[in-house]
Amino acid sequence: MTESGHLYGVGLGPGDSGLVTVAAAKIIGSADVVAFHAGTHGHSTARGIAAPYLASDNPDQIEELLTYPVTTGVADHAGGYAGALGEFYASATARLAHHLDQGRSVAVLSLGDPMLYSSYQHLHRALADRYPTTVIPGVTSITAAAASVGRPLVEKDETLGVIPGTLSEDELVQRLSQSDGAVVMKLGRTFPTVRRALVQAGQADRAYVVVRATMEGEQVIPLLELAPAAVPYFAVAVVPSPTDSELRRSTEGSVERSK
Repeated sequence: MTESGHLYGVGLGPGDSGLVTVAAAKIIGSADVVAFHAGTHGHSTARGIAAPYLASDNPDQIEELLTYPVTTGVADHAGGYAGALGEFYASATARLAHHLDQGRSVAVLSLGDPMLYSSYQHLHRALADRYPTTVIPGVTSITAAAASVGRPLVEKDETLGVIPGTLSEDELVQRLSQSDGAVVMKLGRTFPTVRRALVQAGQADRAYVVVRATMEGEQVIPLLELAPAAVPYFAVAVVPSPTDSELRRSTEGSVERSK
């Protein structure tokens, strides 16, 4: 009887191939199968990030492209968007399980971290109880965006809110009001709602939007200066620590008084 293969959820970081960890690079280069997601256009951002670490000297390494049937909340599927995705994940699970049953190691690539708003989570939930599994954590867009802004997210005993922009405006205001520092993910079409919520929560004046963090074309823009139509999906809103803002205002005031 063939011993089952090992499943790896591999975090790639937010976009820069240089932020792939040593552990992740090792698994990508040695896995029998490397699986990655793509939209209906067929282009996989995850594969592009991992490309330098694929086993170019091993022609037997198998690549599994997992193409989403839909990329928005609308689908022609009889079960709607949820039904289309449910069918997709069932098929993807079966494809990966076939490799694992053949004794092959399978590395599933995940943008950012595999356990934070990732597509890998669905596969992990379906497969981790059946096969030996290891999750390789990755640099998150949360910390990458904060690094790009160059401002602390939280200090001392402050709390950090990680908030999906898909919540209702009232819920966004509530969550933002309960957090000292915050990162709002899943922007794009949600940005106008997120912007209004940040204004209502009194945090818009210290918020930034980071577009394509660590990738080519990265932009860091004060939130109130950004036109809603200019915000793509690969963007997060960052609300730095209020302590940092207070210290900066205090320092700026001291400098002004000394002139």
